[in-house]
Amino acid sequence: MTVQIRDLTIEYSSGGYRVRPIDHLDLDIDNGQVVLLLGASGCGKTTLLSALAAILTPTSGRIMVDGIDVTALRGKESVEYRRRTVGVVFQAFNLVASLTARENVAVPLLAAGARRKSALRRAADLLARVELSDRAHHRPGDMSGGQQQRVAIARALAADPSLVLADEPTAHLDYVQVEGVLRLLEELRGPGRVIVIATHDDRLLPLADRVVHLSPRREVESSKVVHRSLQRGEVLFAQGDAGDLIYVVVSGSIELIRDRVAGPPDVVAVYGPGKYFGELAPLYGIRRSATARTVVPSEVVGYSASEFRQLQDASKPEGIVTR
Repeated sequence: MTVQIRDLTIEYSSGGYRVRPIDHLDLDIDNGQVVLLLGASGCGKTTLLSALAAILTPTSGRIMVDGIDVTALRGKESVEYRRRTVGVVFQAFNLVASLTARENVAVPLLAAGARRKSALRRAADLLARVELSDRAHHRPGDMSGGQQQRVAIARALAADPSLVLADEPTAHLDYVQVEGVLRLLEELRGPGRVIVIATHDDRLLPLADRVVHLSPRREVESSKVVHRSLQRGEVLFAQGDAGDLIYVVVSGSIELIRDRVAGPPDVVAVYGPGKYFGELAPLYGIRRSATARTVVPSEVVGYSASEFRQLQDASKPEGIVTR
């Protein structure tokens, strides 16, 4: 089992604006590896898992899973791929409220044509592995969030998938429950299977063979001041870029524009001399939510976060907070 991702881009609309959480991603995952996708909310972790599971179709690029072009699958082909190859642990559990824990775990096997008796036996074995035998006949509404999470993990493993995709599998677990999940994931790793986990939980780091950071990496704070002279219409940074500098306008005019899915971009703010912009991306390690472009020939000074803090302490420049 191997996974190859080539030049993958995923776009969607958010409030009419174009959002691109995955932008020309390349990634190779070798047989037997456990890979962690790390990053803040909105960085594309769940989106990438959905593409790997053939739940959504990327805007461009290709995903190959053990020789299968997942991005080309449609209709029944994608259903068959998910049924036979993929096990998904959803962050929201997605358990069937009217079914018991054992019946929920057995659902994928029954959908694949297994006999009910053998499916329920397999489900009971999996619930024992996640230490929930005593909750086998409870419905989701009668279980805690952590218990529902473990039922969801057991269900994802029902068909013994070669690709396991887990979205925040420890989000609702205390340290005792996390230990059980970690032990189970350790048991699952090995030749013939790939495990991809989207998380912000650094307790999972020792489990990983590889860590993929989907949020922009913030550099170690350093003193940095950059002077830029820009021509009319020149782009200072683009929507979706990682942010490293906070800018102050010395002369001219800078507009922030945001791409829409349909129609021309929106101008969301315009800054003149003495105003600052673009501070949230470098301060919080998120991507730029708009493009900065000159309206007329302009001069700006870019400051690292530490230099900008010193500037604020010294002179308290006025400005409008934006990304």
